[in-house]
Amino acid sequence: MDTQIAIQPPELVGWAGRPVLMDTAHQHDDLEINFVAEGGTMLYLFGGEPVEIGPGSVAAFWAAVPHQLVANAATRAHWVHVPFATFLGWGLPAALVGRLLSGVPLIAPPAAAMASDPANFTQWALDLASAQPERRRILLLEVEARVRRLALDAPAGSVLPYTGGDSALRHVVAMVRHLAERFREPLTVADVAAAANLHPNYAMTHFRKIVRTTIGDYLLGCRLAEGRRLLVTTDLPIADVAAESGFSSVSRFYSAFTTECGLPPAAYRRLHR
Repeated sequence: MDTQIAIQPPELVGWAGRPVLMDTAHQHDDLEINFVAEGGTMLYLFGGEPVEIGPGSVAAFWAAVPHQLVANAATRAHWVHVPFATFLGWGLPAALVGRLLSGVPLIAPPAAAMASDPANFTQWALDLASAQPERRRILLLEVEARVRRLALDAPAGSVLPYTGGDSALRHVVAMVRHLAERFREPLTVADVAAAANLHPNYAMTHFRKIVRTTIGDYLLGCRLAEGRRLLVTTDLPIADVAAESGFSSVSRFYSAFTTECGLPPAAYRRLHR
């Protein structure tokens, strides 16, 4: 089955520009850092939760969680991706790492913005474009420091509910949240549609229009994302990982995981441990 979730290789990279709505959710084994420099708010669907990053805000999250930019009023933003292995090598506090790996993003409010953020993010993009290794070393030290400060400024707890005015988007957010909360259970399209008080046919139309994939494919993507997380963060046997991720059989998990990730679960675990 095609989950319509693009899996990209980890890479130390940074760039800036006008955000573009994403045709599909994607994943990559990086710490992703966003900074909204100009304009309004960016709205992601992040692991089933609507995540709003407002003007002047900095956000960081584990990008192995499927995420998709579905609404945007920002005119300029910056992005930095730090490979997962590099991020783990920073030796950040266990509580901070646990929060990120549990799928809860760090988002500092505009009031906690640093005056140096615009210049720093611009400089980091220039450093990444440089062929000088020393510039990259300096960049990583500065990004690590910014993430540590971000952890001090970001409010504790989960993200706030989406309250935007687009009724179709609100319905889709309700369905995506239901999928994120219940993906370990047997679910039908009717179950998901009921979470938004919609007829299944109407729900599927709304979902495909905004998320650019089907409800069933998105559900499979949630289960695969949880499997990736458990493989990296626990020592659970593969059979238990499959069950905890919502798969009805180990064989189904192996088949879906290998198709989407390019290697079987055990090999994926060895690569990231």
